[in-house]
Amino acid sequence: MSVDVFPAPHSVLSPQSSVLIGVLALQGAFIEHRQMLARLGVESREVRQRKHLDGIDGLIIPGGESTTIGKLLDTLEMTEAVRGLGRDGLPIWGTCAGMILLANDVGRPQTILGLLDIVVRRNAFGSQLDSFETDLAIPALGDAPFRAVFIRAPLIERLGPGVVQLATLEDGTIVAAERDNLLATSFHPELTGDPRFHEYFLRKIGGGTLVAVAAPSGSGVA
Repeated sequence: MSVDVFPAPHSVLSPQSSVLIGVLALQGAFIEHRQMLARLGVESREVRQRKHLDGIDGLIIPGGESTTIGKLLDTLEMTEAVRGLGRDGLPIWGTCAGMILLANDVGRPQTILGLLDIVVRRNAFGSQLDSFETDLAIPALGDAPFRAVFIRAPLIERLGPGVVQLATLEDGTIVAAERDNLLATSFHPELTGDPRFHEYFLRKIGGGTLVAVAAPSGSGVA
């Protein structure tokens, strides 16, 4: 089965760069990540089988249902392949359910990758009806606040050694963190018009220099 690759109409990467981002497409909000990458002029591929991991320069694990995604990773014999790529230094970004899968402790039995030393609490803010948006101060993205969309979101209860906090709510709740090639966000940057988090992830990938792209004014849920 062939997997389509989104075109790159204009690139935020230097002309000599060629980057292909894999987006895990087993369940969840994978298409929105691909649309954001296309806006930035970056090619992407849906990852549905182990062979689709070949040749990618980074991997995004989207929001959705973490237990379902984990079971499908096991069924398709992809869990160890993704885990091995992360340990070997492939940039991997998990959003919402993807953050749960990256964690090494989620407080209950389920398939996780255990790549990032964080303790995560699932559905920390309540049900779907308790979803919300808020502006976050994220110094790594610049001075402008980032509009974050939380949908049945997890939170980070503890950071392990070497894991860096990137964003918190006003009460100090940690909602974004990173270490080396790994990035995790409780919220959904792909559901806004602001590309800065996707740019930040792309900076983890060697072989290209990003040019500045200003955050759209008044960006919100697309």
